Amino acid sequence: MLDRNNPKPLYAQLEDILRASIVNGEWEVNHAIPSENELSKTYGLSRMTVRSVITLLVKEGLLYRVQGKGTFVSQPKIATRSPAYMGVREQLEQMGYEIRTKLVKKEIIPATVHVAAMLGIQPGENVIYIERVRFTGEEAISVHRSYLPCALCPSLGEADLEKEQLCSVIEQQFGFKSAAVSESLESVPAKVEEAELLGIERGYPLLYLEDVNKDADGRIFEYAKVLFRGDKVKLHFEYEA
Repeated sequence: MLDRNNPKPLYAQLEDILRASIVNGEWEVNHAIPSENELSKTYGLSRMTVRSVITLLVKEGLLYRVQGKGTFVSQPKIATRSPAYMGVREQLEQMGYEIRTKLVKKEIIPATVHVAAMLGIQPGENVIYIERVRFTGEEAISVHRSYLPCALCPSLGEADLEKEQLCSVIEQQFGFKSAAVSESLESVPAKVEEAELLGIERGYPLLYLEDVNKDADGRIFEYAKVLFRGDKVKLHFEYEA
């Protein structure tokens, strides 16, 4: 219950209580939580205050609303690290998820000015472009786009990238292992193509991770762009001083 002698604001106390009910499993995934009226009566707060707290938890992705039915507990987001540390497929499989990869494109193309700059090569040089979609069960959660210089990975096109992880193939066949990575992360709206691949609406929030991978000798062997569904995945970063 709320402690009205506590200097912590009542709305913040309610937020802690509701958050604990979700995290501790008191409220089950995809089950409705008590209505705003019920919560208002239980905690002696105005319905407006209760609604503002629920709205905050909805924005965080812990809850979701269904018009005319109420507010429900969301499926927890998948917490994964950057692919620079370990392949996404390997990470998710270690967590017990059933993972499937769909190869969308694998082709040799001339490097654009931007891709060439990221790979440290000349514009127009041949690169292998690979586009894949990752699924957990039947639900698409991410789009992976990789560019690799053909000069460094000449026979990469022969690999079965629906069954094998790209990072494993690169290391085992060509000896390239990431020793340094330059990363950027931002939130972007889904474009038409990405929306179709992920089965979502255009403009849906995505996490956009961009990686440039170098080996121990400083050679850039991959430029990668990964788009994760923002409502399904959260990225975990860990640093040591």
